[in-house]
Amino acid sequence: MAAETVESDYFVREIEKNDGCTLRVKQCYLGDVGCVVWDAAIVLSKYLETKQFYNPSSGVNVWAGRTMLELGAGTGAVGLMAATLGAQVTVTDLEDLQTLLKVNIQQNQALINSGSITAKVLKWGEDVSEFLPPPHYILMADCIYYEQSLVPLMESLKLLSGPETCIICCYEQRTEGVNPKVERQFFELLQKNFTCEEIPATKQDPEFSCPDIHILHIRRKV
Repeated sequence: MAAETVESDYFVREIEKNDGCTLRVKQCYLGDVGCVVWDAAIVLSKYLETKQFYNPSSGVNVWAGRTMLELGAGTGAVGLMAATLGAQVTVTDLEDLQTLLKVNIQQNQALINSGSITAKVLKWGEDVSEFLPPPHYILMADCIYYEQSLVPLMESLKLLSGPETCIICCYEQRTEGVNPKVERQFFELLQKNFTCEEIPATKQDPEFSCPDIHILHIRRKV
């Protein structure tokens, strides 16, 4: 029987948007790495809001009507930001994160007007047919974490991405333990099928950026 969640199980991380509205993202006191809003998710969320992509005063909105799929969504913070900017978003994670994702979607529904957001189960390396045709964008925040998940993650990226898909990956570079090895293996696997462009700090949100947190645009090799 699934454990019931009560309000005291959660604490809230607020993400203020440029329009003055605030995303309220619930996190769990207890649980695995997917239960909290990591800094890379904040950096990626605010990157989506930069004026190169989203500037209502000049009529710019790259995300409007675009299909987006977030992998390893955890709390759903990044996907929620994208949905408030007008994207058609599917946030995905394992079965045990679905309750948290749905709670956060419900909590922030009032901020989602032209966009949409749905939570679904996706286990890396398994069937992705329900998520096809390929989305315009795939979002990933701090998914380069477990060594055993790298090959399944890469398999899912190959299956989910089409020639027009841009994968926007944000990760925090960590120097302790197995993290450097995991990152190295990720990029070794990545370069077999994908090209990778690192986004300079000048194109990121000036307040929400950090030298240890990297944003990449990744595309399938032609």
